[in-house]
Amino acid sequence: MNVKTVADQLCESEAGFASPSHPARSLIEYGRLPEFVALTKPRVMMLAIFTALVGLISAPVRLDPLMASIAVLAIAAGAGGAGVLNMWYDADIDAVMTRTAMRPIPRGKVSPSEALLFGLVLAVAAVAGLALATNITAAALLAVAILFYVIVYTAWLKRSTRQNIVIGGAAGALPPVIGWAAATGDIGLQPLILFLIIFLWTPPHFWALALNRCDDYARAGVPMLPVVAGRAATTWQILIYSLLLVPASELPWGLGFAGPIYGAIAAICGVLFLGLAFRLSRSDGADRRAARRLFVFSIVYLFALFAALMIDRSAGSSPSMQPSRGARIGAVSMQAIKVTCNSIRVGTQEV
Repeated sequence: MNVKTVADQLCESEAGFASPSHPARSLIEYGRLPEFVALTKPRVMMLAIFTALVGLISAPVRLDPLMASIAVLAIAAGAGGAGVLNMWYDADIDAVMTRTAMRPIPRGKVSPSEALLFGLVLAVAAVAGLALATNITAAALLAVAILFYVIVYTAWLKRSTRQNIVIGGAAGALPPVIGWAAATGDIGLQPLILFLIIFLWTPPHFWALALNRCDDYARAGVPMLPVVAGRAATTWQILIYSLLLVPASELPWGLGFAGPIYGAIAAICGVLFLGLAFRLSRSDGADRRAARRLFVFSIVYLFALFAALMIDRSAGSSPSMQPSRGARIGAVSMQAIKVTCNSIRVGTQEV
């Protein structure tokens, strides 16, 4: 008879992890690195990185390249840690929802205690790293974003109110403010406008997804707006938020924070967004395509806005930036938006 170590016994005692189909001993031994990466919600992390990078580049102060890289990595780790803790807390409802049942914890690939430890380490390391690389203001904002997402949204709002996405969206809207604060040490009007744009974008984006996932949310007992208020009320709310979002997206141009490139792209994308929202409000419940189109375009819309802002600012709208450097950043920005949009195009399992 083989003698098992205490560590093995502890692993095997947790949630049936003793069987070969539920490995829980060594990340390397069982090739579980992809499972831990999946816990961080990579597609959502890409959104946080991209919007934080725009906030960083938009700031009037330029960080040392090494410190800027560390700041972006810290924000990515913070977003990843929040995603891990979200999956740890929501493992029970993930197991009963079709679109989330294949996540690592419900499948038994990662134990709840492993996920909790991994998430906490990532979150603490992210906040500490950002504080050391930049300043306390940015680190405090990152900590607030993580705590808000995990405690306020995940543990409280998500299961208790139809306004879960509206209020909880504040966490996802903070990365550009964090990026700006990392460079400047304070909070300005410009990053707050970027915060407003993401905050107003979040409800129509997620409700468009939820319209086609009502059965899933109802089965899990999550009071998403389409479940508790119905399709008609949800499409009306989507249209209202879209009508607020479009003029808000023009504020960077109207207040002189961005140039005509951004203004034109925001106007074109805004018209398309409103058109899809209006079409959704006129569609019937049997038509799932209208909600799907709006959901997919909402991803393109946000990345187009922020890529346009980055390109506009870096290409010469800001007198403090060199055109050659702006061109390089612009090229990188366009590549980033292509890669990110492709990676999250089917990212409905990240919500």
